[in-house]
Amino acid sequence: MLNVNTIKNGLVIDHIRAGSGWKIFQWLGLDKASFCSCLIQNVPSKKSGKKDIIKIDNILNIDYSVLGFIDPNICVNVIENEKIVRKINMELPSRVQNVIPCKNPRCITVTENYVASTFLLVDKVKGLYRCEYCDTMVAAEDFSRK
Repeated sequence: MLNVNTIKNGLVIDHIRAGSGWKIFQWLGLDKASFCSCLIQNVPSKKSGKKDIIKIDNILNIDYSVLGFIDPNICVNVIENEKIVRKINMELPSRVQNVIPCKNPRCITVTENYVASTFLLVDKVKGLYRCEYCDTMVAAEDFSRK
């Protein structure tokens, strides 16, 4: 039987696409953290069949736009005194910076390392982003499943 203690003050990242939890866990640096954190994978879900959940017994300053880019279905629950005080539902951000590397070898973000790669959302339904500098297109789904 799996037993994970209650979070006193921290975050619960819920409704993560099954299999994507480890990427988020690493991106947040939880694999090297000194505080208590937990990744639970392939949890049964009525909505999606299976999901991953991350529990963090610490309040972190998170860039929610990156979480929304990785998986727009994520919900972040902020816990204080063992109670949910706020729910934050993710969505695809309109702009992401230094998250997606441009795959165009001639893009200025590839040739000049001081230029931040910046992508703009051009199609919310398909999750398509366009490089601000060279117009190269990338799908959020392709990036988030790697």
